[in-house]
Amino acid sequence: MTTRRDVLASLLAASTSPRLGWAAVGSPAYLAAARDADGRFALYGLSEAGAATFRVPLPARGHAGAAHPTRAEAVAFARRPGDFALVIDCTSGAVLHRLAPPEGHHLNGHGTFSEGGRLLFTSEQVAETSEGRIGVWDATAGYARIAEFPTGGLGPHEILLMPGGETLAVANGGIRTDPSDRSKLNLGSMRPNLAYLSLNGVRKDLVELAPELHQNSIRHLAARSDGLVGFAMQWQGTPGAATPLIGLHRMGETPILGAAPLADELAMQGYAGSIAFNGDGSELAITSPRGGRMHRFDPDGGFLGVVSRADVCGLAPRGAGYLASDGLGGLISIGQGGSVALALQDVAWDNHIVAL
Repeated sequence: MTTRRDVLASLLAASTSPRLGWAAVGSPAYLAAARDADGRFALYGLSEAGAATFRVPLPARGHAGAAHPTRAEAVAFARRPGDFALVIDCTSGAVLHRLAPPEGHHLNGHGTFSEGGRLLFTSEQVAETSEGRIGVWDATAGYARIAEFPTGGLGPHEILLMPGGETLAVANGGIRTDPSDRSKLNLGSMRPNLAYLSLNGVRKDLVELAPELHQNSIRHLAARSDGLVGFAMQWQGTPGAATPLIGLHRMGETPILGAAPLADELAMQGYAGSIAFNGDGSELAITSPRGGRMHRFDPDGGFLGVVSRADVCGLAPRGAGYLASDGLGGLISIGQGGSVALALQDVAWDNHIVAL
């Protein structure tokens, strides 16, 4: 396992040698943030079998990451509201750049690279108003910030690059938060949406749910290779409601919501923490660490079943199935034949697994 070396030596080496590809750090299949047993935080590379291929310390709790398409370089995002995103050379553990949002902004835990890796896009919001912004950083110029544009909503969370590389999908959660304590200020009037933007911020499509679901905050996204988008939601209304927590959408069409049977929907406790298509795109799933379960759906929103797992949240495609992680250090392979424990690390995995 690669650990962080002396910072100055690593930085010198990084500045005088060409960037290496992912094979140099064991060809990891995934990135995941975690809290180690000693209370410190780190970003891990994981093999498809769940083995750690590298570990890089983080200064505070991480949330999601973004992997450069060709270089062994990852961006680790602080948990929202965040004040840093670290660009890490995963071969040495060196922090190459620390990206700070402009004054009055904070980072919202997610980001994505453009095709080829020239640009990095970051999910942000204006602290005082929660108005969403996408920050644009030039990875070929030391991650200089070169632009920003509105997301079309409040409180954006996950953003992803759509297949084809010309469109960003943005989950605008719709919640205005107090910048000092993150209390929610507009639950009665919130309007989440799913926005599709060009890479320079031109709106291509924007989807809102029915008025009675205006408190269903759209939070996380997954995309299939043919452009079908899955979105995961978190209910902000009256506790105990059995609202749908998953939706599917194609640009220009009406969204489809997937609902589980009443008892299963209630068991999710109004919270979906991650979403992913399985490896062959024949289904998708959401997880709830609060409910200790994963719900599987077909691409038309039909409920396929439940997988029970305490504190499960991270989710990514693996083979024809899924890789899931939990807050107890478990990594689980889930497929048509059931669940198989792959590995148990002495860590608490954070909410997301990012597939390379």
